[in-house]
Amino acid sequence: MRCLLIVVAILLVCVVGVIGALLVLSPGVPAPFLGPDGKALAGSLSEKRHVSINGAAQGMFIRAKDKTNPVLLFLHGRPGMPEFAIAQGFPAVLEDHFVVCWWEQRGSGLSFHTDIPPGSVTQEQLISDTQAVMNYLRARFGQDKIYLMAHSGGSFFGIQAAARAPKLCHIYIGVAQISWQLHLEKLAYTFMIEQFAAVGNSAMVAKLQAIPLPGMDTMPAANRALRDGTMHSLGIGTTHAMRSVVSGIIVPVMFSLAYTFSEKINLWRGKWSASTTKLWIDILATDLTAKVTKPDIPVCLISCIYDYSLSYSLAKDYLEKLQAPLKGFYTFEQSAHSPLFEEPGKFARILQQDVLAGTNTLADLQSPAKGPPKP
Repeated sequence: MRCLLIVVAILLVCVVGVIGALLVLSPGVPAPFLGPDGKALAGSLSEKRHVSINGAAQGMFIRAKDKTNPVLLFLHGRPGMPEFAIAQGFPAVLEDHFVVCWWEQRGSGLSFHTDIPPGSVTQEQLISDTQAVMNYLRARFGQDKIYLMAHSGGSFFGIQAAARAPKLCHIYIGVAQISWQLHLEKLAYTFMIEQFAAVGNSAMVAKLQAIPLPGMDTMPAANRALRDGTMHSLGIGTTHAMRSVVSGIIVPVMFSLAYTFSEKINLWRGKWSASTTKLWIDILATDLTAKVTKPDIPVCLISCIYDYSLSYSLAKDYLEKLQAPLKGFYTFEQSAHSPLFEEPGKFARILQQDVLAGTNTLADLQSPAKGPPKP
């Protein structure tokens, strides 16, 4: 009995210590950009704020090395999963060239509230919110148009918002662009079974085959729970090098100085909320290629060879079918799902030479000859 009490006491001390450390590491203030003298860079901007967007308080980080630069709105990926904390571990490529708004969408991260009605986080609401944030940024920074960049799940709303309001932005940049997500999930499922079978991992093959996704008209919860860890183990998830969601995502979020401890908890609450789950199911079922066909705005799609969270080939096919005034498709051969983080140098060149110049001279319209089979 005494030994048990000692063990319990030690565990309590450890838990209290971890919570205490997280509280210390959670001041909730984004770091400033520093100059060579170690002081805040003159003319830079680094702030966290909440703004009323369509009647709801929504949070965002706005950062720039030069606050006179053009404005870019970044739409984060999968509903409920902001990317600001992860981005802080990589070069500030976007902030080198733009005033960047890292908006955390309704029901996500800084914008999560316990009193959000379950049915209020919908496709139409997020498209409307995106346009409202664009207008807020235009007014605040005195710019007639801004740049709109959407990653992964955010691209579902981003391309629709841009197509409906082309006068609000210079160009739409889709990174890991969604086309028809349920179709992609079925292709990725088959690819993963093939890969695990090839290395003799019969246990994982059996787990996947127990949920026969290709014959289903939706993606069951059991498959969603298995999906992320399985993809990361094959190097086809968030980044090609990331093998652990814990070290690659959870740790950066929990150790981010930009969030308070309660904001970090809310980030995870938003990710797994009923609203987020319903929204993801709606996204899965929607063929976006039939909804947006003729955007009256330049479109740039950036896709990666090792990405099976989205689809390289489906994104390329989508761009080829789109009727837009200017189009460009850019292939990243060393990346999985996050080329902004994985190949920042190449990403920066595309921003400088094509996006800001309004051209597509660096666009690659040919499928590369190397890499794994494309979903």
